[in-house]
Amino acid sequence: METKIEKVLKILEEEIVAAEGCTEPIALSYAAAKAKRILGIIPNKVDVFLSGNIIKNVKSVTIPNSDGMVGIEAAIAMGLIAGDDRKELMVISDVTSEQLTEVNEFLAKDIIKTHVHPGDIKLYIRLEISNDEDNVVLEIKHTHTNVTQILKNSKILLSQVCNDGDFNSSLTDRKVLSVKFIYDLAKTIDIDLIRPIFQKVVNYNSAIAEEGLKGKYGVNIGKMILENIEKGIYGNDVRNKAASYASAGSDARMSGCALPVMTTSGSGNQGMTASLPIIKFAAEKNLSEEELIRGLFVSHLITIHVKTNVGRLSAYCGAICAAAGVAASLTYLHGGSYEMVCAAITNILGNLSGVICDGAKASCAMKISSGIYSAFDATMLALNKNVLKSGDGIVGVDIEETIRNVGELAQSGMKGTDETILDIMTK
Repeated sequence: METKIEKVLKILEEEIVAAEGCTEPIALSYAAAKAKRILGIIPNKVDVFLSGNIIKNVKSVTIPNSDGMVGIEAAIAMGLIAGDDRKELMVISDVTSEQLTEVNEFLAKDIIKTHVHPGDIKLYIRLEISNDEDNVVLEIKHTHTNVTQILKNSKILLSQVCNDGDFNSSLTDRKVLSVKFIYDLAKTIDIDLIRPIFQKVVNYNSAIAEEGLKGKYGVNIGKMILENIEKGIYGNDVRNKAASYASAGSDARMSGCALPVMTTSGSGNQGMTASLPIIKFAAEKNLSEEELIRGLFVSHLITIHVKTNVGRLSAYCGAICAAAGVAASLTYLHGGSYEMVCAAITNILGNLSGVICDGAKASCAMKISSGIYSAFDATMLALNKNVLKSGDGIVGVDIEETIRNVGELAQSGMKGTDETILDIMTK
C-alpha cells in the first residue's frame, strides 16, 4: 500500500503540470492532434461535442502561437495541423509559419461543426473526424488529457472505465488531504522530495509574470498596479506587489503569450495564483529557498483540496480556490498556528465564494488580483485571531465542513448560474 506521502507526491505530479495556453482550448488541440494521428490524414469532416463549461472557457481566450486567433474552431484546427499530442498540454508549442498558413486555409473550408453535449459532465470533449475512407472518434472526460475512448472505423482502440458521476474518479484518491494533514506535512516533508516540481513552478510562472509586466496584454492590470506603485498612487508594499505580479502572469497568458506555465488543478490561472504571490512575498521578505518551497507546498495543496470539492470546471471561480491556498501559505510563512491557517482559509472562503467563472478571458487577471488582496486581508485577520464565525453564511463548524459547503455551493447551488452564464455568453 502507498504511504500518505507517496499519495501526496502522486497528487502533486497529477495536478501541477506544464501547459502552454489556457487549458480548455489546449485540451481541444490535444484531442484533435491525437485523433488526427490515429486517422493518419487531415480530415475533411469534423464534428465536436462539448460540455457547456468547455465552450465557456474556449470562447474568448487567445490561443498561443496562432497569431491572435480565438475560439473552438481555431483550437481544433491548430491541433489538427500543427499539434503533437505526445507533448500533452504543450501540444501546440512548436508551430511554424507554414503550418499557420495551413491552419487558416483549413478554417476557411468551414468544416468544423460544434455541438453542445447535453450531459452533466462539466469537462467533456468528443471529437469525430473523418476523410473519405476512415473515421476516428475520441472522447475526453473530467480532466484535460483523460482520454476515455478511441474508435477507428467502429473498432475500439481504447476504452477506459470512467465514473461519469465522480469528476475525481480518474485521479489519485484525494481523501488523504485535509488542512491539518497539509499543515503538519509542510513542516516535516523531506524538502528534496518536492524541490524539483516547485523549482519548475518558480521558473515557469515567474517568467510569464515578468513578461506580463513588460508587454501589452489584455487590460494589463498587473502592469497598471506596478505603474501606480511607481507613481505613488498605490503603496509600495508586498500586498500590491504580489497582486501585480500574479495578475501580470494571467494578463499575458489569457492574451496568447506562448510562454508555458505550471498549472494547478487543471488551470494555469490557478497555478499562477497559487504560486506568484508566494514567490513575490518570499523575495520581498528575503525568505530562504526552503521556506519558499514549503510555502508553495501549502498553497498548492490547499488549492487542490478546495478545488477537489468544487470540481474541475464550474461557475465558481477557480482563482478563489487558489486565493484560499495563498491565504493559508501566507499565514504559515508568518509562523501562524494550524488554527490561524484554518481561520485564514475560512475568512477568504466566507468573503469571496460568490465570484463567478464566466469563462477564460482578460478579466481573469482582475479576479486574481482581487483574490490576492483578499488573501492578505484574510491572513492579517487570522494572525490577529479574527475569523468569520460558524453559522455566518456558508461558514461551517470547522474548516473541513466549510470546504465541503463551498463544494456543495459550487456543484449544486451554482448549477443554474452556470447555465445562465453560458446562455448569456452564447446569445
